[in-house]
Amino acid sequence: MNAGETIPVTVLGGSLGAGKTTLLNHLLTHAGDRDIAVLVNDMGSVNVDAELVAEESDLAVGDGVTELSNGCICCELQDDLETAVVRLARERSFDHLVVEASGVSEPGPVARLFVTSRAAARYDVAGLATVVDARLFADTFGDGDPDRTVAEEGDGSVRPLSDLLVEQVESADLVVLNKRDLVSDAELAAVRDAVEALRPGATVVETTRGDVDVDLLLSDLHDPDAPVGWRAALENDTGGDESDRDGHGGHDDHDHGDHGDHDHGDTTHAEATYGVTSFVYRRRAPLDPEGAAAVLGDLPDSVVRAKGSLWVAGAEDVHFTYSQAGPSAYVAAAGPWVASRPEFEQDTYRRNHPELDWHDDHGDRRTELVFIGRGMDEDALAAALDAHLLDPGASADAGDFPTDPGEEVALAEPTRERESVPTTGAASEGGR
Repeated sequence: MNAGETIPVTVLGGSLGAGKTTLLNHLLTHAGDRDIAVLVNDMGSVNVDAELVAEESDLAVGDGVTELSNGCICCELQDDLETAVVRLARERSFDHLVVEASGVSEPGPVARLFVTSRAAARYDVAGLATVVDARLFADTFGDGDPDRTVAEEGDGSVRPLSDLLVEQVESADLVVLNKRDLVSDAELAAVRDAVEALRPGATVVETTRGDVDVDLLLSDLHDPDAPVGWRAALENDTGGDESDRDGHGGHDDHDHGDHGDHDHGDTTHAEATYGVTSFVYRRRAPLDPEGAAAVLGDLPDSVVRAKGSLWVAGAEDVHFTYSQAGPSAYVAAAGPWVASRPEFEQDTYRRNHPELDWHDDHGDRRTELVFIGRGMDEDALAAALDAHLLDPGASADAGDFPTDPGEEVALAEPTRERESVPTTGAASEGGR
């Protein structure tokens, strides 16, 4: 490698047991004349992953494999990771760096380290690869009974596995559907459809024991501007012109018809390409808190992913965000609506954000949700939400909905209930 050249880096993610270590061993065995540096993280006092990699390669721990133990590399040990990769580039000569994220972390935050820190001067992100256990994914989002429903941190706290699986896929440039031999052809097709709808444009390959083509794994696949599926559905939705649209029958008195409902007129990109449908639900009226929680906390199994904004009666100044992944669903307080701020702040914000969806009476307050799934009854789901629409300003008790920015509550979890926690601290999990 020539002095002054940046080093490509591939971030490898995937849940516990998905097959990341097997894939790493395959990579090192078939690296050819490439000099590969591997940075492995593990929660235990002994870095088992690094030892396993070292056993099956010509590298030795401490000589090409750098260990980081006792924490998650995208959270608690982010400073250590930055120091480690900078030192590695300064002291060693190699062609490519592979960073294995822990089994309960997402590759996206790890990749951002190589863009936003001093490591950016020495590295370029080549790709984010996520290894998916096809059997676990099929059971979690299909009709199966997964052995595990949570990802557990070293301190015993838990996170729904469905959340983690979705977020790892949504950040990936390359998705490796591993353990292909453990699922039927129909199950594999369903998994692949869901993956490609969650992350449109990602490269998807199928393997049995992590035998991914090394050239593909290390190629320049990263697209920092590639949208995740729910955001792509919002951007591609044709219901944005709301001037002459009418909502579902029986609710015209709520004046939500002016903001369009889901559109059956055109086949969506996701449906045509992947066999997975997506639709956008938009309303310019607040939702009854109790009714909304009942519907959004118990979505049908056909919905794999849902995400968006909520306008909730009883807390009309708070912009709520909603996130669902399979059997888990959360509502978080994201802060105030622009329309609830002082007028001079509204004017300034709108000048700086001309794309902001603004209503003369309600400002940016709205419910806007994207649903992605297979075989969804869109009319039934929209009708269920419409049944809980109220007039703007209607009296209601926001109940358990959080109001402090950064706090969230669970509407549904596949395991025990958990207390409200800041969203900024809810996503970090260490270990593998």
